Amino acid sequence: MCEDAPFVAGKIADAKLASSGRLSFEWAQARMAIVEKIRAKNERGLPLAGLRIGFCLHITKETSVLVMAAKTLGADVAICAANPLSAQDDIAAFLYEKGVDVYAWRGETKSEYEQCIKQVISFKPAIVTDDGGDLHVAAHRARAKSIVGGTEETTSGVKRLAVMEKQGRLMYPVIAVNNARTKYLFDNRHGTGQSTLDGILRATDVFLPGKRVIVCGYGWVGKGVASRARGMGAIVTVTEVDPVRALEAKMDGFEVTALSDASAYGDIFVTCTGQTGVIRKEHFAKMKDGAILANAGHFDVEIDADYLYNASRPAKVRPNVERFSISGKKLFLLSEGRVVNLVAAEGHPPEVMALSFANQLLSILHVAKNHYKMEPRVHAVPEKIDNDVARYALGAMGVRIDSITKEQRRYRDSS
Repeated sequence: MCEDAPFVAGKIADAKLASSGRLSFEWAQARMAIVEKIRAKNERGLPLAGLRIGFCLHITKETSVLVMAAKTLGADVAICAANPLSAQDDIAAFLYEKGVDVYAWRGETKSEYEQCIKQVISFKPAIVTDDGGDLHVAAHRARAKSIVGGTEETTSGVKRLAVMEKQGRLMYPVIAVNNARTKYLFDNRHGTGQSTLDGILRATDVFLPGKRVIVCGYGWVGKGVASRARGMGAIVTVTEVDPVRALEAKMDGFEVTALSDASAYGDIFVTCTGQTGVIRKEHFAKMKDGAILANAGHFDVEIDADYLYNASRPAKVRPNVERFSISGKKLFLLSEGRVVNLVAAEGHPPEVMALSFANQLLSILHVAKNHYKMEPRVHAVPEKIDNDVARYALGAMGVRIDSITKEQRRYRDSS
């Protein structure tokens, strides 16, 4: 595609994959009862009728459930992938068959990825839903006047939006879905914890018990990865720059040390920081032969892959595994340093994505109804939405909880 390509109705890898994508959609839909309940509750009123929504999300079976729910509620939808390597081509084909303007295929080049985002902006959406902030940033660069509000899925994206707000550049209100308790406590921790190890195991078939796993960063993602790795028998070390999080990791029973020390004995390294240049040349130099490098962060900046590619010609030894010869040692980089759970695996399971996408759908409905009275800043997910998602999730699991009594309410509210 050229830089000034006209708007088209979509571009995918292979329309013949739609039937396979439909089966995957149905599998996820059956396990995302929360999203389906929200859809069913609102379907009669078609609250999104006449609205155009632009999505920039990892195109997975779980995402297809959210997109189809929005479409059923009346929205016209365009979507691109949130990562050049994360689109699942059968899901893209299924959505395309269902009338969604899809601009995504697995293995996009950087320029193709950027052009797909521009096509979603050309769709002139009123609401944009993003994962990482690339669509929001591109919309601001294009001065997209059609947009009245949006939502954001990830820590990385929320941070970028917060900077834009601080600089006075944010053009429209955005709900930080990532910051909902029913998102980060479950998606970031349990979802990423499981799916990151799933990606590493699918790519390498490595045996985890007894391996030294180095988890860089002890935010919610790092907590999830560390706990799941320990649960599978790995010996886990945490590295951190935040003293409080380092102390928390220590009291959670993990070894805590500097990455410069852990580099010498780690078998598997997993970056979970959202920062740039976490594992660098000096760390590679200390690593032992056979060390495996994986990234769980949204952007491919945490492991200095550019240094590896410039220092050694890679050998592709397995799908999503490249071998580099550094200082006479073999180091193995997974998924080109991109987010390993979506490139080497399928991302989070439907059950946990149901929580995140229930927040997304309810936040989209909130923006559609209230955008005219929302200031152009980063907004928290309304507490009612957060609590409703938790109640929906408990109901789907068949879990009953207690209700506060009148006496307890008086006691709580008394001075």
